[in-house]
Amino acid sequence: MAPHLSFQVLGPLKVSVDGRPLPLRSARQRTVLAMLLLTPGRAVSVDALADAVWHSDPPVTVRNQIAICVSALRKTFRDEAGVGGLIETQLPGYVLHREGHYVDVAHLYESAAAARGAAEAGDPGEAAARFEDALALWSGPVLDGMDGSALSGTVGRISELRIDLAEEYAAVQLQQGRHRSVVESLGPIVAENPLREHARAVLMQAYHQLGRRSEALDCYREGRRVLVAELGVEPGAELRELHRTVLEGDGQILVRPAAVPDVTVPDAVTGPVLDTGPRQLPLAREPFVGREGALELLRRLVPSASGYADATTARIATVCGTAGVGKSALALHWADRVAGRFPDGRLYVDLRGPHGHGGPGTPEAALDRALRALGVPGTSIPADLEDRAALYRGTLDGRRLLVILDNARSVEQIRPLLPCRGSARVLVTSRDPLNGLAGSFAVTRVELGAMSPAESLDLLAATIGEHRVTAEPAAARRLVDLCDRLPLALRVVATRLLSDHRWTLRQMAARMEDRRERMGVLNPGEGGLRSGVWLGYRALSVQAARLYRQLSMLEVPDFPAWIGVPVLGVTPDASERLLLQLVGAQLLETRPAQGGGTRFRFQDTMRLFARERCLAEDDAQECEQSLDRILTAVLTLVYAAQEQLYGKGKAPHGDPAHTEPVPGETVSELVADPIKWFEDERETLDALVAQAVRDGHAARAWLLVVGAVPFYETRNYLEDWRRTAECALDGARRAGHTRGAGTMLRCLGTLAIYQRRYEEARELLLTALTQLERTDDTQGRAIARRNLAVCARFLGDLTGAARYCEESLVLFRQAGDNSGLSHALGLLAQIEIEQGDPERGVELSSQAIEVSYTAGSLRSRTQNLYRLAEALLGAGRAPQAERICHDVVGLTRGQGDRLGEAHGLCALGEAQWRQNEPHKARASLLRALRLAEEVGDRFLQARIVTHLACAEAISGASGAGEPLDWAQEEFRTFKAPMWVRRAGRLREVLESHDAVRPIEGSVLACLLADR
Repeated sequence: MAPHLSFQVLGPLKVSVDGRPLPLRSARQRTVLAMLLLTPGRAVSVDALADAVWHSDPPVTVRNQIAICVSALRKTFRDEAGVGGLIETQLPGYVLHREGHYVDVAHLYESAAAARGAAEAGDPGEAAARFEDALALWSGPVLDGMDGSALSGTVGRISELRIDLAEEYAAVQLQQGRHRSVVESLGPIVAENPLREHARAVLMQAYHQLGRRSEALDCYREGRRVLVAELGVEPGAELRELHRTVLEGDGQILVRPAAVPDVTVPDAVTGPVLDTGPRQLPLAREPFVGREGALELLRRLVPSASGYADATTARIATVCGTAGVGKSALALHWADRVAGRFPDGRLYVDLRGPHGHGGPGTPEAALDRALRALGVPGTSIPADLEDRAALYRGTLDGRRLLVILDNARSVEQIRPLLPCRGSARVLVTSRDPLNGLAGSFAVTRVELGAMSPAESLDLLAATIGEHRVTAEPAAARRLVDLCDRLPLALRVVATRLLSDHRWTLRQMAARMEDRRERMGVLNPGEGGLRSGVWLGYRALSVQAARLYRQLSMLEVPDFPAWIGVPVLGVTPDASERLLLQLVGAQLLETRPAQGGGTRFRFQDTMRLFARERCLAEDDAQECEQSLDRILTAVLTLVYAAQEQLYGKGKAPHGDPAHTEPVPGETVSELVADPIKWFEDERETLDALVAQAVRDGHAARAWLLVVGAVPFYETRNYLEDWRRTAECALDGARRAGHTRGAGTMLRCLGTLAIYQRRYEEARELLLTALTQLERTDDTQGRAIARRNLAVCARFLGDLTGAARYCEESLVLFRQAGDNSGLSHALGLLAQIEIEQGDPERGVELSSQAIEVSYTAGSLRSRTQNLYRLAEALLGAGRAPQAERICHDVVGLTRGQGDRLGEAHGLCALGEAQWRQNEPHKARASLLRALRLAEEVGDRFLQARIVTHLACAEAISGASGAGEPLDWAQEEFRTFKAPMWVRRAGRLREVLESHDAVRPIEGSVLACLLADR
């Protein structure tokens, strides 16, 4: 076999032959070789080589000196590695031929091209994998430790490529919804390279998608500061547009733009402005704080001096939001600030009905008031709506006037009040989104949400006094939360506190913790929040109002669009339409789901109002039935999703009610991507388990947990797993449900296994088995025994592990659970390998894969392919194992199983170093390590570090054994004696090994095989 040279420049310069380091002791030789390696396959001129070695002061004999240096390199490669023809003379200098050898920068270019090609082809999964391969090649700055001044051009381009790839990889991760990973990886790059606008734009988008709008806006602001300070330019179009999107996407905007005077005198005006038009603005609420982002958006409504003369289309702004969010206060405050820009007056029209009660006011009545305010005599106002609207528009034409239409109900109500031409500007406030305006007018939209926590505290302090907030900061923060950070609610509470100074903030917060008391505090007399919400509620259809009331009884953070299916028995489309009607009435809020789509949620104050109406209009039995239908529907979907992951095993939901009330075609559509469905419903499932226990549905609670465990396992959500299982266990015990209690104990025992607490897991599982033996739950007893086998295996009792596993196989066959049977066969295969019979392990793993096909479980098949790969590694069949590991990585990545992908990459790296391919192994293992860190599996991290040490040792790196100290300590922490011994043996061998001689993968493999 021909010698294989390896060259690395993406970090310190390293040269090795068949894994053995090949030292180059001459600095001049290292520089020349580095220049040739930076552009492999392309000729490098003698002048460029000379400049690299001697900078700008080469000797007279420069060409001879370079020739001598190249000759010495050729001799080194020929004598030390037996390789000739590597460096060839080719005018105007020399070229390095890499065929048959490894050059990491060439691998980088290939991986980058493949990644970009996959991205262009619309395959983000493949693109992400290729980008990861490329980025994993770096072990430090290019040619770290060398004098790179003469190499700076090429080195700079390669370093720039690294940042480009990181940007492109982050963009692909955005497509995959991996926003948190983008923030973690791209944040440091943007900090180090603050002038890269595209990277900053990708980072802003990730913050925005995570709901971290404040950080997105801070990111923009810092970028703008640096660009202006260092280059004297404003951000480009991409950043500006994204900034606008973030600002308009949420009323809760924390960024504070640079202040620009709101009132400026137009250039054409040289004398005082004579204001003869209507000046009808009501007194604005005081104090007014915050909302700088919204005020900045409204600035678009202010015309420039030339804008009055040139405008041909009326400009309109809408401020939309729920009752009590401060729409009118914002409009009036802004109107006061810009009053000087509208010299022909400010016209104010309140579009509510008489005295603000009942239905909306009519357009005819609003036009009558507007025309009279504009100076039209009452006798000249026509009766017909169209004639009245025409007169109104004619009267406005040419006037530099601001029209405020407050409390609009609909587009139809305000359409006659909108000017078609002229200089007038219109500001509309409404609970309705007024989407119908967009097709006909140039509209600036301000979607006003709750205030930020800081703004809310500022408003409270400005109303009751800074000293009271400072004296009780914790109570002040709690009051802000109890008011949902709504300005109206905060003002009501502040008024209560001011009316009687004996009330402390802590006492008020304690009173408002009681939901019924809270509604009383927030709704004094005829005013408060209730009056505003009541108007929106009265306008609802019968079905929408019923859905609103029933949903208020759910103690969940939000809910999906299909929730109306079990509540009302409607189709998913009809359910979404009803929920959108509630959003349009500003009675519900929306938020984007993690993987796309829309979620719906109550503000607490709105939920209290809806619950009031539910208790007043619906009987208790109807509410109970509604909750039961929702729990039943969620159970149906949970087990349908679980079947997608694990196949058609015998699920533990014996309750016949689980089969409805969601139609089968709806179920299939909703859980087509089971991991995404579980991710979307994760917080809802957690809350439903707690509510089911609290409201007497203990059986539903533990069934929900059992169904959710595959998801918790896949995503490593161990805290969710523990919390829901303990809650359901408590409910089952209080209800006297033996099977439920045994199942939850078994569930907690399984969790302890995942947390590597094997002794605790064994005790929980033995207790669970005692309870399950008193029931007819054959499947549950089988799972408990299989998991006891896992505990025994990791505690070093392989004989006991095999016995428990054999017993579980009998029970799984009795229960007809092929998924469980497949998993138990795979486990027995691992035990046989560790007992010294890898061929039996291969045989059992193959059986497990066959059974997984029968079960129809892709996940089970993937896990058993991984076990087969481990068996093949134990049998010394690394090439076969490598092929199977590639399948495992592809399957787990397709399922979104990051933990499974990390295991697959770990086994792949092991197979590669066993075949003396350390560079491939290193790339695979570094990707595995990132995933293991991402999911927080420290035991797996320690295993990966162990294999990385093996790969480094084979490549001839010095100090390869040092990370084993950390790994060995981790293995001790997790009480894994077999791995403690393996890491110790490896450490001893690597410390005593002579780095000049290569170490074979087979030698290290024997150390890992020895128990």
